[in-house]
Formats: sequence, structure tokens, C-alpha cells
Amino acid sequence: MDPIDTGSGSILRQPKAVWATAGASVVAFMGIGLVDPILPSIAEGLDATAGQVSLLFTSYFLITALAMLVTGFVSSRIGGRRTLLLGLALVVVFAGFSGTSGSVGELVGFRAGWGLGNALFVSTALAVIVGAAAGGSAAAILLYESALGLGMACGPLLGALLGDASWRYPFFGTAALMAVGFACIAALLKEQPRPARKTSLLDPVKALGHGGLASTAVSAFFYNYTFFTVLAFTPFVLDMSPYRSGAVFFAWGVLLAVFSVIVAPRLQKRFGSLRVLGGSLVLLAVDVLVLGHGGHTAAVACTVLSGALIGVNNTVYTELALGVSDAPRPVASAGYNFVRWFAAAAAPFFAPRIEEWSDVHMPFTVAAVTAVLGALVVLVRRRSLTAEAEELRPRHATEDGVGVFAN
Repeated sequence: MDPIDTGSGSILRQPKAVWATAGASVVAFMGIGLVDPILPSIAEGLDATAGQVSLLFTSYFLITALAMLVTGFVSSRIGGRRTLLLGLALVVVFAGFSGTSGSVGELVGFRAGWGLGNALFVSTALAVIVGAAAGGSAAAILLYESALGLGMACGPLLGALLGDASWRYPFFGTAALMAVGFACIAALLKEQPRPARKTSLLDPVKALGHGGLASTAVSAFFYNYTFFTVLAFTPFVLDMSPYRSGAVFFAWGVLLAVFSVIVAPRLQKRFGSLRVLGGSLVLLAVDVLVLGHGGHTAAVACTVLSGALIGVNNTVYTELALGVSDAPRPVASAGYNFVRWFAAAAAPFFAPRIEEWSDVHMPFTVAAVTAVLGALVVLVRRRSLTAEAEELRPRHATEDGVGVFAN
């Protein structure tokens, strides 16, 4: 089947509101990898250490994790459109403030505010796209995955192009792009029906009482530690100019997008989701070991290659999180993300400190171990995960809407 043909129609034939939301999603995901190529420049410009600068990721994702308990509460009360606009407004403000930072402490604080805005936006964007998309939820999820991959690819490239002149410019550029996204969504997206039942702050935590969802979240926690060790710590190991580092992570993002949208579904169809996920996690462990212990050329090659494995993992984890639980998808996905984003906050914090305590190789050894732990969780829980996912898939296929930022 054509990867852009879901059986109900092409993902390209969508209303303007869907394209506006998807376009803003691209920019939102760009913000994750935007700082990658300019991390050394930020450290130099603000006279900060690698450990201090890595807190840009930690503050961002720590707030993102905590905000997952709030996003459903907010969107079920004020509606998806207003939640998107609130998130975009916060990103515009805090991304702009980030560019004016006079110290690394200020920048870390502004990134935390940015993380709150981004959480509100991306946690709602998928459900909004599904509600407004033509061709059913399959087309909408594929479009969302495409936006994520494109954003992850273009973020480092934008950071490199603007950051070559000044590390401040990528932040101003993101604020401007998000302002355009705000205007497009305000003009093109109509408010969608609110859910019949309002989400409480504790619903996502209660959803984690389901064994299948808890297993998925724990496995994703270990995987995300590996993922964000690569994303946040590798730029310091590569020690390249913003242009070259941006090119490396652009290639990384292209592979992430291609394998997430095109390759992963075909592998799943042939081998099954859990086999693909377990195998990809083991390969990722091998990849980061070579990245950390090989020479400079090997580090560059393994950084790019990791994008393919990360793309496969993202797609499979998304489907597990959205299909394995008996809780409503927005609630289940919020609980899942609440757990896994703590690893995204932890990895940038611990990796530089592990290097200080030992050597530059050890952070990648730890990242390899966490990838293997993620695979072990999948292996131990494979029967339960498979049975529950198969049992719940027909019910979920008829639901109106899907979960929040599951990628």
C-alpha cells in the first residue's frame, strides 16, 4: 500500500484547518532539536559548562512531563482550539525571551516556560488533527507522524543556519514562525466539540494502573533516556561547527522521518510490532555503544544511523500507547507521556555528570544499557501487550479522536 494512502484516501487531501495545525506542529517539533547545533555556541556565549547548557533540555522536558497531567484537564474545559492557541502564545513569548537571555539560568527558565507552551500545543494537536481530518484517524496519525519527522529534521538545520550568526537568532526565528502558526490556526481552525466527560488531573495517573499501559510507559522511559542522550549530549562529543553539526542532525532527522512514516509500518506488517520494537531497541544499544567508543567518523555515522532506529521506535511506541489501554486515548496517552518525558529530562542532566565522574565513553554505555532494559520490558511483557492490543484495537478503531503527543 502506498505509504500516503491509508485506504480511506490520501493524507494530502485535507482541509485547510488540518494543514494549519500540521504546519504549526512542524515548528513545535523543530523546537526540540533547535538548540542541538548551537549548544557549544550557547556555552561559549554565556560562559557556561556543558552540564549547565544541557539543562536547556532538562527544564524543557521536566515541565513537559508535569504538564501532561494538566493538558487534558485544560483542553476538556476550554476546547482544543483555545488550548492550541494558548500553547502557541506561550511558545512565542518564551522563545522570544530565550533569545534575550543574559545568563544560562535565565535561558533555562525561559525554556521551561517554552516547554509548558509546547506541551499544551503538541498534546492537543493530534486529537485536533484527527477531529478535522478527512480519511479517518489513520490518515491523521500518518500526517502527524510526518509533521513530527519533518520538524525533528528541520530543527537542527534552522538552528545551524541562524545560529551561525548568533546563538540568539534561532530563538527569535522560532518565535516568529510560531506567531505565523498562531495566526493560521486562529483564522482557519474552528472550535471542535468538547468531550462529554471532563478530564481530572489524576485521571492520567490512574490510567497507569493498567498493566499494559504501565509496561509501555516503563519501556518508553528507558528508551527515551537513550534517545535524549544522543540528542542532547552528542553535540559536545562531535565538537563541530554549527553548520556541520546541523547537517549531521538534519540527516539524522530525515532518517527519523522516513523510517517513522514509511519503513516502520512495513516492518510491523511483516514481523509484528513487538518483534520490530525489541529488535530496534537492541540495534540502538549497539549503535550508541559504537557512537561513544569509536572514532569521530564512527560517531558521526552512528549519530545519523540512530535516527532510523529512533524513527521505528517512535512509531511502534505510539501505536502501543494508543491501543493497549482500556482508558480513553487522551487520558492513557497523557499518563504514558507523564512517565516517559521524565527520562527526556533526566538524560541531558546525567550524561554530562557521568562524563565528569568517569570519561566521555560512559554516558553512551549507560544509554546502551537503558535501551536494552527497554527491550527486556517488551520481552517480559510481550504476551500481555500483544493480547491487550489485539483485544482493544477494534474498540479504538471506532472511537472519535486519539491520544495526545504519543511520540
